[in-house]
Amino acid sequence: MRYDVIVLGLGAMGSAASMHLAARGRKVLGVDQFRPPHDQGSSHGGTRMIRQAYGEGADYIPLVLRAYELWEKLERDAGTKLLFVTGGLILGPADGMVRRAAAAADRHGIPYQVLSGRETQARFPAVAPLAGDVALLEKRAGYLLPEECVRAQLRIAAARGAELRFDEPVVSWSADAEGVQVRTAKATYAADRLVIAAGPWASEALGSTVPLRVTRQVMAWIRPRGGIDAFRPGRLPVFLSECDDGRPAYGFPAVDGAGGVKAAVHGSEETCTPETVDRSIRASDRAEILRKVSLRMPALAGEIVKAQTCLYTMTPDEHFVLGLHPEHPAVSIACGFSGHGFKFATVVGEILADLAIEGETRHPIGMFSPLRFARS
Repeated sequence: MRYDVIVLGLGAMGSAASMHLAARGRKVLGVDQFRPPHDQGSSHGGTRMIRQAYGEGADYIPLVLRAYELWEKLERDAGTKLLFVTGGLILGPADGMVRRAAAAADRHGIPYQVLSGRETQARFPAVAPLAGDVALLEKRAGYLLPEECVRAQLRIAAARGAELRFDEPVVSWSADAEGVQVRTAKATYAADRLVIAAGPWASEALGSTVPLRVTRQVMAWIRPRGGIDAFRPGRLPVFLSECDDGRPAYGFPAVDGAGGVKAAVHGSEETCTPETVDRSIRASDRAEILRKVSLRMPALAGEIVKAQTCLYTMTPDEHFVLGLHPEHPAVSIACGFSGHGFKFATVVGEILADLAIEGETRHPIGMFSPLRFARS
């Protein structure tokens, strides 16, 4: 059987692409070496942050606004709640992350407030700002349920006719004027187009096409000192807390039943592969998370009741890779989401469907072109 499109990888982005392609009437084959959702890559851990005042670059904001629309559509189609709006705080000096987020929000008319340190502490008792701190408060920020999002996208993709094959590792792929072939451990498949959304396995799938490195990350659930009440939804939003080394702490209200407040540090210098990553939790992991997250929330110097590893797939500039393969126009690629991509999964799926069908998209993705690395 020949397919219109084969999707390699069925995590956040691949499941979204499969869903969008199937919704447009394409004959879709999705292949994954595991059975998503799983805990081997980057789309697990109970919660993922979503926000609109995006200091990582104002060009992201049109995409995240569309992602909100598509997450809400997915909720309706799946009949389940996936996106929870809690508000969001960015904590730090006025000239740092807060300034960048405010500038991006101003450019696109995203509403926000800037609070003084005293105002922040009065509204959110869990927060003890440092001298000179301010906070950007964004009303529409919140969190997604990553495992449930992937599960819903796969369920809808299958209901719309996509053929999904799990526990089937891909061995190789090739593309020529006749289309694409994908060889797995079980069979060889042919299609007109290929989408590669392989997460931390993207380097294996793409070779040297895109410079990527995988880093080991740790997320922890902390039992606050003095009780959890100040950290419940309604009393604490999702948050980012700036740190001097450029690797902020971030976290969520106590929402997922793990017995604590989920928190982590964004970024790591520890490179690995999905096969070599150390999934044990070290004393140094715990110490760094507690130190950074308690900098402005002293009660989070408490006990870690649970911890888990995940993987970031980093590009040199920490921006996504999203576009047509530089050498094979029948192949679309999505990778290098650098620890801040999950919130965009629905719109990335829409973009990948556009690229596979039309070879282009109406969405502004120029800054994510894989060609930028060849140019540099």
